[in-house]
Amino acid sequence: LYSIILFCVFLWIPFVYFYYEEKEEDDGNTCSQVKTALKYTLGFITICAVLLLIGAFVPLDIPNKKNSTEWEKVKLLFEEFGSSHGLTALAFSISSLTVIGMLAAITYTAYGMSALPLNLIKGTTSAAYERLENTEDIEEVEQHLLRIKSKCRDGRPLSSRDRRTVQQLEERLRTLRRRERHLESIEKSWWTKFCEAIRPLKIVWGVFFIIVALLFTVSLFLSNLDKALHSAGFDSGFIILGTNLTNPLNMLLPVLQTVFPLDYILITTIVMYFIFTSMAGIRNMGIWFFWIRLYKIRRGKTRPQALLFLCMILLLIVLHTSYMIYSLAPQYVMYGSQKYLIQVRCNIFFKKKKNLAFCIKNVLLTVTFKARPILDQCIVTRTYLFLHKFWFFSAAYYFGNWAFIAVFLIGLIVSCCKGKKSVIEGEVDEDDSDMSDDELPVYYH
Repeated sequence: LYSIILFCVFLWIPFVYFYYEEKEEDDGNTCSQVKTALKYTLGFITICAVLLLIGAFVPLDIPNKKNSTEWEKVKLLFEEFGSSHGLTALAFSISSLTVIGMLAAITYTAYGMSALPLNLIKGTTSAAYERLENTEDIEEVEQHLLRIKSKCRDGRPLSSRDRRTVQQLEERLRTLRRRERHLESIEKSWWTKFCEAIRPLKIVWGVFFIIVALLFTVSLFLSNLDKALHSAGFDSGFIILGTNLTNPLNMLLPVLQTVFPLDYILITTIVMYFIFTSMAGIRNMGIWFFWIRLYKIRRGKTRPQALLFLCMILLLIVLHTSYMIYSLAPQYVMYGSQKYLIQVRCNIFFKKKKNLAFCIKNVLLTVTFKARPILDQCIVTRTYLFLHKFWFFSAAYYFGNWAFIAVFLIGLIVSCCKGKKSVIEGEVDEDDSDMSDDELPVYYH
């Protein structure tokens, strides 16, 4: 599955993206489009190859021999690569992508976890009320235009300042008229009536989502605080092999694991929750590259390139979810429901019924305890070993979790302070063209 993710991120999605980019510029030769897409995709394949090579030959165990020759060091690298069967190379590449997924989760998922529930609870403004306000704005802009244009009735040209003002007002008027068309369609649509009918259900879902978001945040905070207090520090990647501060999810998952498949159901629910909140964050913010907005995600009008970016971002966020689950429930990811056995020698008194005499007998008892890392009797899961092969990635994940909590709290405050969303939020912007209104979504009609 990890290899399939590498294939999608470095080969398939870039190829389809550049194919569509070339198709928009040149609608003629398909062969030329494929060649150009392959040329750009080759760069992504090169990056993937470099990551695999770095991961394959980065020594995890440095030899203690100070007088070893260069050939012995190179031989050690190849021996490590052969013994791991390329698993270290794959782990390095996946960890690199997971760091990118962590940045996407901090940007979109953390904000979506706060924005989605509060938007469901607060709802949107009325389409009829927005349309009335929009009509008043149109009349005001038209009157302002008439006042400026009346200055040149006697044949005098307008000043450069007035010309700029007229241009801005005409662009503003075009946007308001586009809003008018959208609001009129939404006001008459069956989708608006359906959303009004399920308004109580939206409030219930919003309350549920905000409770789940707070539960995740508290669990993540306790897990990170445990690492800050009890781990070996930055050089070890803030890794601890046990839990000193427990959290609700860390207690619940090992218990559910004893009854198949309850733990898988909860893990699937967590992953789907992260996907929904991530999509809500991307829907509200759009796709950005630093301070430049590349694409907007809008119902029925999203470009193919934006959908490909959306798929790639969701892939990376789900990839980061593997580590996020470790942060939320380290006991479950490291040891599951394993228990170890210890033998305790104690004295037990037995009473004989015949002569009422007492005797003492040494008995060897076997006691079952929950998994603890102090004793080397529990096997650490493959997932944990795969995620923590490189300490510097673990350190990056640790600081990323603090950033995730901070962005969630900031987003929660901002979402609480903001008013209700517009019923056409993100559908009509000033940088859109009038051509985008030619085909309104089907549920608007």
